[in-house]
Amino acid sequence: MGLEKFLILFPLFVLVLGWVQPSLGQESKAEKFKRQHVDPEGSSNRSPTYCNEMMRRRKIPCKNKNTFIHESLEDVQAVCSQEKVTCKKPMMNNCYKSRATMHITDCDLQKNPKFTNCNYKTRRFQKHIIVACEGNPSVPVHFDGSV
Repeated sequence: MGLEKFLILFPLFVLVLGWVQPSLGQESKAEKFKRQHVDPEGSSNRSPTYCNEMMRRRKIPCKNKNTFIHESLEDVQAVCSQEKVTCKKPMMNNCYKSRATMHITDCDLQKNPKFTNCNYKTRRFQKHIIVACEGNPSVPVHFDGSV
């Protein structure tokens, strides 16, 4: 009798867990992209410590390079309907390049082989961005580069 109840209730448990799990603090790929790459107000910040501050504030773990885009979220999302291009990552075929240049800040990790107390060099540019997009409607989920 116990096994029968388990076999009936387990699929229901899995189904309910599938609905509840995303609300347990897991961010979607689009939310992660926004957190790690979109900062519309950042173009006015000319501080040389901008990258150190933002990487810490946005809780982005140490990585060799990160780019912040200083345009509205709507302008960044619009790139997903612009020029389709080849992605840097093999096996990805969903990259798009912005028609216009955008204000960006590149954060380059200074030599630190252990990835502790990360210190970044802050460099500002105006370049075209390349993002990978997914979903319906299509939204950015990966920053692929700038040109």
